[in-house]
Amino acid sequence: MNAREKEEYLREYEILKKKGKSFFPYAIMKDSVMMLVVAGVLIAMSIIMGAEQGPKADPTTTTYVPRPEWYFFYLFELLRVIKPPALVPVATIGIPTICMVLLLLLPFYDRGPERIPWKRPIATITGIMVIIAMALLTYKGAVAGPPTEIDLPTAPQYEKGKQIVAQSGCLACHAIGENGAHGGLGPDLTEIGSKIPREAIKQSVTIGPGIMPSFKGLGNEDLNAVADYLASLD
Repeated sequence: MNAREKEEYLREYEILKKKGKSFFPYAIMKDSVMMLVVAGVLIAMSIIMGAEQGPKADPTTTTYVPRPEWYFFYLFELLRVIKPPALVPVATIGIPTICMVLLLLLPFYDRGPERIPWKRPIATITGIMVIIAMALLTYKGAVAGPPTEIDLPTAPQYEKGKQIVAQSGCLACHAIGENGAHGGLGPDLTEIGSKIPREAIKQSVTIGPGIMPSFKGLGNEDLNAVADYLASLD
């Protein structure tokens, strides 16, 4: 944009600005009315339709899978992608904070007068990519099942035990590789086979020492499969 085009733009902007209405009370009144309408609709829906109440929380369960609200699904999926514990602060604090700071500083580093999208390719492409990324992560987070996968490679004969461990709530308290609760209530099981004999592992799973629940309801066959799998972790 040359000096003449910039001067024309500023002149037209000043004319349009003088034709407009002041922020107070016109814009404030319009926003206030709309806010009251939305609040009234929400109150009416809550009275007429009611709010769904789920079962009471059970603090002793090991099979409950927490899920975030829908507007946090993108961050939920980002944590599933970034699995190393050392990088969790980057996913939960670093990336969202950087994006928020860049958004707040946008008026300071983007001083171009153009408002037509195709005349601002960098800003337009960046905005579109951010929207696509958040939409994709939100969708994947919404349809993602419970975190019942263990990424450590396993010999075929231990696959059954691995699946039982993943689906029985063990990862709620224990960590195996990059999966599960790092720093949780239970010890890290990544190398448990090199620390405890197989029979001791089976006994612990069956009885449930301390606050650990008993898994004797799995049956002897499944308990053996779990013990074989955990004993193979060394």
